[in-house]
Amino acid sequence: MSTVSSSHAPHHLSPAFPGRAPWGTAGKLRAWQQAAMEKYVEAQPRDFLAVATPGAGKTTFALTLASYLLHNHVVQQVTVVAPTEHLKKQWAEAAARIGIRLDPAYSSGPLSRDYHGVVITYAGVGVNPMLHRNRVENRKTLIILDEIHHAGDSKSWGEACLEAFEPATRRLALTGTPFRSDTNPIPFVSYAAGGDGIRRSIADYTYGYGNALADHVVRPVIFLSYSGNMRWRTKAGDEVAARLGEPMTKDATAQAWRTALSPHGDWMPNVLRAADQRLTEVRKSIPDAGALVIASDQESARAYAKMLREITGHGATLVLSDEAEASQRITDFSESTDRWMVAVRMVSEGVDVPRLAVGVYATSISTPLFFAQAVGRFVRARRRGETASVFLPTVPTLLSFANEMEVQRDHILDKQKKGQEDDLFGEEDALLAEAERAQDEGDGGLDDLPWEALESDAVFDRVLYEGAEFGMQAHAGSEEESDYLGIPGLLEPDQVRLLLQRRQTRQIQRSKDKPAEQADLLEMEAEKRPVVTHQQLLELRKELNGLVGAWHHRTGQPHGTIHNELRRLCGGPLTAQATAHQLQARIGKIREWATKMD
Repeated sequence: MSTVSSSHAPHHLSPAFPGRAPWGTAGKLRAWQQAAMEKYVEAQPRDFLAVATPGAGKTTFALTLASYLLHNHVVQQVTVVAPTEHLKKQWAEAAARIGIRLDPAYSSGPLSRDYHGVVITYAGVGVNPMLHRNRVENRKTLIILDEIHHAGDSKSWGEACLEAFEPATRRLALTGTPFRSDTNPIPFVSYAAGGDGIRRSIADYTYGYGNALADHVVRPVIFLSYSGNMRWRTKAGDEVAARLGEPMTKDATAQAWRTALSPHGDWMPNVLRAADQRLTEVRKSIPDAGALVIASDQESARAYAKMLREITGHGATLVLSDEAEASQRITDFSESTDRWMVAVRMVSEGVDVPRLAVGVYATSISTPLFFAQAVGRFVRARRRGETASVFLPTVPTLLSFANEMEVQRDHILDKQKKGQEDDLFGEEDALLAEAERAQDEGDGGLDDLPWEALESDAVFDRVLYEGAEFGMQAHAGSEEESDYLGIPGLLEPDQVRLLLQRRQTRQIQRSKDKPAEQADLLEMEAEKRPVVTHQQLLELRKELNGLVGAWHHRTGQPHGTIHNELRRLCGGPLTAQATAHQLQARIGKIREWATKMD
């Protein structure tokens, strides 16, 4: 064992801490926690940034480090800064289990000698930074900044943290998502310029989702995407109809998305019914598995809870605000075997309900930060073979986030430079990015768009798993949809992948065998139905892009010019939005060019 687990071990750690240490880890700490402790003990830095994926055990690492520093008299007290009121209580309870007493109700004045420190919120620091600076100056203090990206949520919070904690003896910054949509520097985080001249955050220790997945510390996630026909009315009184997920402007995509989430249509009831069916399957092997709907606002949350009562015959736990009553409801749900909880945003980050296994992303927030934190509520592994299932609207931004779960990101201070000549598909990517550009923090301003939902329905669209896509569209409630919802909840990742491939093969064969009037997509004639998977679409795009690259080297024409000429001759939208038939036509056309030149 290392020096951390022997001579530097925290002296009063409970033998059961952490309570859910997974298989294959040494002693009381997971392997990454042990390695991070060793790095810290060796370097003894004043500032340390630990980036660990949600569910990996950042709290355990931080409290182990706090115990070590207290025991070795490096610090005399601890201050934890958390994003929410509920997390204050959660931190205090976790600390108490290893003998560190933190006051989650501290507001001002001298601290009782019964405590080793306090837990406060970033908002609390913003209200009175000098109060906390005085405490830090009077005694050697360790500051633990939980989800430190919140210190950049507003200029006042960041400035308050700098003012309050600049004199601290030690500072430990924690985050599962070190990136933000803006370029505001995060206090106590170091940045360095790369070869491209762009400054990025530097973590002292990183443990990403891919690493945690390989170590069985977190669950893999099955994303189930739902499309459907949407109809809404604009402020001008015009009625607009569109299919969710089809190419359209950014504003139209936002309004179609909000129409899907509206409690007044059929999309949400159908998706909740499918999610509850999935939960029933998961509970066959994980009896206490729970599910969570993440809603945009209180009105929608209440409506979703009512839908769930009608669907299941049982009430759902409703969490509407970050207050004491809401915090207790989350705790009660965590300790029960109830099926459903509906919450407005607050459960998206840091709240530990390990039995959550099924989620519905029913919010219009479109930032990678929020998405990663939301999915993080479902990935905390308790036993080997568990999988999480998250239901999504078919929105290109969300699908890209789902396909990039394992991508490591750093916080970027400088905007990417434009006009890079060696970007092979920069022209198309830039146009697509403009159409799908995610907003900054909050709800992306969608609440300000003039809009009234009129009608919606739900269609099962696809399954995303480990970066691959499976399945074709099928009606809600169909046998084809049930095939995907019925995948067992306790399987090894390779077994999940194999079952998805088999389900897809069976669905394709059924689609070929059915007459037109029984087709999955009733509006399409049988011979025109796309018997092509999303993975095959990706391969077609890759083949086309490869041919365009070869033609560029042969003729010297820019990639964008070649793509535009293919679109002019063959028709259709950008490559990323083209159908299989359109992609095949462009591939055939560029091969025809090559034949004529030869």
